[in-house]
Amino acid sequence: MHNKHKTLRVKICGITNLRDALHAVECGADALGFVFYNQSARYITPKAAKKIIDKLPPFVESVGLFVNEGVETINTVCRYSSIARAQIHFEVDEESLSHIAGQVLPVVRTQSKEDLTVFADRYHLVDVYSSLFGGTGHRLDLTWFEGVDCSKMIVAGGLTPENISEVKPYGFYGVDVSSGVESVKGKKDPLKVEQFIRNAKGF
Repeated sequence: MHNKHKTLRVKICGITNLRDALHAVECGADALGFVFYNQSARYITPKAAKKIIDKLPPFVESVGLFVNEGVETINTVCRYSSIARAQIHFEVDEESLSHIAGQVLPVVRTQSKEDLTVFADRYHLVDVYSSLFGGTGHRLDLTWFEGVDCSKMIVAGGLTPENISEVKPYGFYGVDVSSGVESVKGKKDPLKVEQFIRNAKGF
């Protein structure tokens, strides 16, 4: 029996500066996401990410987002930046995941309910399918999750402080937000971040 009332873990993605990072942690974020995809408005260089990560307090996980990168590049960037977990935003199999040195978080870009069975036995992120690889603000169809074990899923896609309560009944492990807590692309709105985490965790 899954406890539907457990505290959701919260990842704030698309961190580009130290102020946003420390504020998110202060508000109770469990993880911060750094986008190493240079086509993204939220792109950060490994060097800039390292400077932020070096100043983070303990017990906050740093996650690096990668799109269409080779294993060696992913491993090099993670080691250099002190990234704890690589979020893999492209089609990848278990074999490839096993070659990544650190912990991984595969992303399933869902187009239908059938896609929810992918990576079912490991923690993974479920996002809306988009050619833009996240941060679009598009929402997932929550009816897909009815009757599904969501305890190893982190749900992303179009979440905001206002709608976060809608995902709570499904028993997800966590939630991931980027555009829903921004003032402009790449800059977080402190109030939205605070409200999102408070509403997600139910304080």
